[in-house]
Amino acid sequence: MQSILKCPPNCNSGCDWVQSLQLYSELNLAHLISSTDLNEGRARQRAWQQTLNSRIQHITLQLLVGIFREVKNHLNYEHRVFNSEEFLKTRATGEQQFYKQVLDTYMFHSFLKARLSRRMDAYAQMDLDTQSEEDRITGMLISPRRPTVEKMASRKSSPLHTTHRRMVVSMPSLQDIALPELPPRNASLRIMDTTASRNSSPVLNMAPKSTYTFKIPEIHFPLVSQCIQAYHANFITLLSKAMSLLGPDNSLLLARYFYLRGLVHLMQGQLLSALSDFQNLYKTDIQIFPADLVKGTVESMSAPERTQAERTPELRRLITEVLDKSGEATKADDAVKHFELPKKHMQLEDFVKRIQESGIVKDTNIIHRLFDALTVGQQKLIDPETFRDFYNCWKETEAEAQEVSLPSLVMEHLDKNECVYKLSSSVKTNRGVGKIAMTQKRLFLLTEGRPGYVEISTFRNIEEVRSTTVAFLLLRIPTLKIKMASKKEVFEANLKSECDLWHLMVKEMWAGKKLADDHKDPQYVHQALTNVLLMDAVVGTLQSPGAIYAASKLSYFDKMKNERSLMLSGHRPLSHDPGDPVLVRQPGNSGALWLLDLHERLEVPMAVPKTTSETLKHKINPSAGETGPQAIDVLLYTPGHLDPAEKVEDAHPKLWCALSEGRMIVFDASSWTIHQHCFKVGTSKVNCMVMAEQSQVWVGSDDSVIYIINVHSMSCNKQLTDHRTAVTGLIVQDGKKPSEVYSCSLDGTVLAWNVSTLRVTCHFQLPCCGLTSISLHSNSLWCCTGGSIVVVTTHGLLCQELRIDEDLREAKTSFLGLQLLPEQGQVWTACAGRGEVYIWSLQDLAQAPQRIHLQDCSEVSCMIRVKRQVWVGGRGLSQGRPKGKIYVIDVERKTVEKELVAHADTVRTLCSAEDRYVLSGSGREEGKIAIWKVE
Repeated sequence: MQSILKCPPNCNSGCDWVQSLQLYSELNLAHLISSTDLNEGRARQRAWQQTLNSRIQHITLQLLVGIFREVKNHLNYEHRVFNSEEFLKTRATGEQQFYKQVLDTYMFHSFLKARLSRRMDAYAQMDLDTQSEEDRITGMLISPRRPTVEKMASRKSSPLHTTHRRMVVSMPSLQDIALPELPPRNASLRIMDTTASRNSSPVLNMAPKSTYTFKIPEIHFPLVSQCIQAYHANFITLLSKAMSLLGPDNSLLLARYFYLRGLVHLMQGQLLSALSDFQNLYKTDIQIFPADLVKGTVESMSAPERTQAERTPELRRLITEVLDKSGEATKADDAVKHFELPKKHMQLEDFVKRIQESGIVKDTNIIHRLFDALTVGQQKLIDPETFRDFYNCWKETEAEAQEVSLPSLVMEHLDKNECVYKLSSSVKTNRGVGKIAMTQKRLFLLTEGRPGYVEISTFRNIEEVRSTTVAFLLLRIPTLKIKMASKKEVFEANLKSECDLWHLMVKEMWAGKKLADDHKDPQYVHQALTNVLLMDAVVGTLQSPGAIYAASKLSYFDKMKNERSLMLSGHRPLSHDPGDPVLVRQPGNSGALWLLDLHERLEVPMAVPKTTSETLKHKINPSAGETGPQAIDVLLYTPGHLDPAEKVEDAHPKLWCALSEGRMIVFDASSWTIHQHCFKVGTSKVNCMVMAEQSQVWVGSDDSVIYIINVHSMSCNKQLTDHRTAVTGLIVQDGKKPSEVYSCSLDGTVLAWNVSTLRVTCHFQLPCCGLTSISLHSNSLWCCTGGSIVVVTTHGLLCQELRIDEDLREAKTSFLGLQLLPEQGQVWTACAGRGEVYIWSLQDLAQAPQRIHLQDCSEVSCMIRVKRQVWVGGRGLSQGRPKGKIYVIDVERKTVEKELVAHADTVRTLCSAEDRYVLSGSGREEGKIAIWKVE
C-alpha cells in the first residue's frame, strides 16, 4: 500500500496501539490447559482468529474515520459539492501529498457519494459513535465555526499542535490511546467510558461478531439435469430447515438465508419463489436487497409468469418498486461536483447557489440580504472579482480565527464553549489599551503589555450602544460608547476607522441576544453571529466609503428591534407602495423622522405574552444549517433506559423529529443537542411515529410504507409494505413490552403486527375511507374516518359509530382527531377548519356534544392529553396577526387555562415527554420546536 500512497507521518504512530493485539494464537492460549480434543482445539483457534480479525477491522475503520472525519465539514448536501481545495488547506504540510493522491482515487469518489447521500454505513456509524460532545453541540449551530475555549486549552496542552501551521488539523495519533478493558455484557460497538467520548478520537470496544456456519451440500454426482435439479431441491430443503430453527430476534441471519434461497430458486428457474424470498428482505434487512438482480428477474419473466406475480399483492408492489424507482436510484447517486469560483456575472439565483456551494452560509434569506449588500448602488449583478474577493476575505478571517490563542488567565473567565469571533486592532479605551474581543456571549478587552482580561459587558447586560466622536487636539476621533444596565460607568473605545463596523456588530449581537432571551431561542444569537461576520466580510471586500452602508443591509435583528420599538410606541408606517421608502416619526426626539426602506420590511416578532413566557422553557431549530425552515410533521419522545452493553448516549431520552420529505433528525432530550443529523426514511411526508420496543421506532409514511429504525445504529434496514395507501396511524398495545402494533391507512385498512416476527396477525377493512388516525382503549379501536368515528374490536367487528353533527356536516367539515378520556367517560374531538373542541359522552354517543370555544382560533390541527389537561394546537390571531397557538384546557372544568403563543406558523404536532413537558412543532414558515412546562 505504501508503494502506491505514501501515508501521513502520524499514521505510523498507530502501530504502537496495535501492539495490544494478540497476534499469536499460541501465546493467547498459553494460559489454558492443553486440550486432547481436536475439535475443541480447532474451535479455540477459530475463536481467536475471529476475534483478531474483528479487532483489526475495527482499528482500521477507526483510523479511516480519524483520517477523513473532517471531510463532512466541506460538503454541501443540497448541491452535492465537495470543496476539496479548502479541505486540503486544513491538512498539515507533511500530509498534503497523501491527501492529494487519495482525493483523486475512484474509491474516495465513491466515499463522497455515500457521504452526500447520508448513507448510514459502517463508517457513518463509527463516526457517530466516536463523535465528541462538542461536535454534537456545534452541529446545531448555524453560525460559522470557531475554536472554543475548551479546544484552545486542549490545543495548548498538545505538543503536536506547535508543529502545525495555522488552521492545520493533523492526522489522528493513536499512540497514547489506551485500550480500555472489555466490560461484561458488552455486545456491540459502543463507547463504554464517558470520558473517552469527550476525546477527539475515543477508542471503542468491539466484541467479535457472532459467526454462523451453514454447510452447503456436497456435489458428488454427474452434472446432468436431473441430478442438478435434485441438488437444488435438497439445497432449498436444508435452507428452509435452518430458517425454521431461527428465533424472531435473528432477522439479520434470516435475511441472509432468504437471499441465498432466492438465488437457488433463480437457478431452478422458479422466478416467483425467488421474488418472494427477495421480497422478504424488506422485513429482515433491506440493505442487502439486490435491486438490479430483481429488476433483471422481473424483465425476464414471461407474460403468464408476470400475470401470476401481479395477482399477489406483495409481488405486485415489489415489481412496481423495482421498475418505477430504478430511475430515481440513478438520480440519487448523482455525480459529485468540486467547488470552483465563478467565472461569469451572477444574478440572485446563481449567487445563492454559489454561496451555498462554498459553505459560507446556506440560509436563502440571509444570502438574499448579502446579495443586496454587495450590489448597493449598482446593477443587481455580482461580478466574479467581487465574489472572489468576498470568498477570500471570508476564508482569511476563518484562518485567522484558528490562530487566536488566549492566555490561560483569560480563558479562566470564559465558558468552555465560547469562541472568539472578532478581534479589533489595538485601541485605546477608558479601561486601558488592548484589543476588543467578541464572543457569542460577551465583549471583553485583551489588555496589552501584561496580558490580562477586562470584562466590558455581556450582550444581555447592554443598555445602550452609541457611535460618537471625541476631541483630541484638533481631531475628532470616532468612539464607541457602551452603557451597561448594571454599571454606571460607560465603556469608551477609540476605534477610529473600525468604529462604524463595531457599532453595527455590537448592536446586532445585542438585538439578537434580546430576542433569544425573550423567545428562549438560542438560534437568534447564532444567526446574529452569522450576520456580524458577513458584515465584516462585506466591509473587507468593498473597502469603499459606502461599505458601512452596504454592511448595514445585513443588520437584520437590529432593524427588527427598531421596528418593534416603533410599533410599540404607536408610530407605524403609513400606507405605501411596495418598495417605496416611508417616513416615520422618531419617538421622543422633537419631530425627527426616520426613513425606512420597505425592501427590507421585516416580520417583527411581537412581545411574548407573560403566560407564554412563564410556560415556555426552550426552543430548538431542526432546520439550523439548512437552506430554509422545514415543516415539522411529527414529533416523538422516547424515554431513556440503562443498559451496560450500550454507550452512555443511548441511555439518554431522545426526541425524534420528522421533517418534510421523510427527513429525520434525532435530539438528545437530556441536553437538546443533536444526537443524529439528518437521515431519510423514504422521500414522502411522515404521518405518524411510535416506539414499538426499546430498540425500534416505527415510522408511517405517505408512500404506504412503515419504516423500522434501529435506535442504536440509527439505521433503517426494515420496511413493512403491506399497506396500499398512505399510513396515517400507528398505535402500540399497552404494556411495558408491547407485543402488537396496530397500523391504519387512508383507504380504511387496519393491520395488527407482531412486533417480534413483523407478521400481520389480523387484517380488516373498514367500510369507509379517509381513515386518518386510530386509538386503542379496552380492546377496542377508535377509528377517525372523516365523516364519522367508528369503534371496532381488535378483530374488526363493528361496536358503535359516532357520526358528525348535521350542522357541521352542512359546513362540509370532518373529524380531524380524537382523544379518549375514559376516567371522565368522554371522547374529545376536533374538526377540520373549526376553532372548537367537541366533547362526547362515552355512555351515549347519540347525545349532542358539549362545545368549548377557542378564542381567536381559526383551525385546530392536533390534540394530546397530558395529566388532567388537553393541549390543543392550531392557528389563530394573536395581537392582530395569524400565529401558531396552543390552548391548554382543564378536563374537569372544561375551560381554557392557558393560551400559548410562541410559533409564527400553525402548530402541526404535539407530543408529551413523560407528562413533564409538552413539545410542539410548527409549519414550514417557522419550522421550530417549542418545549413547554406542564403544571
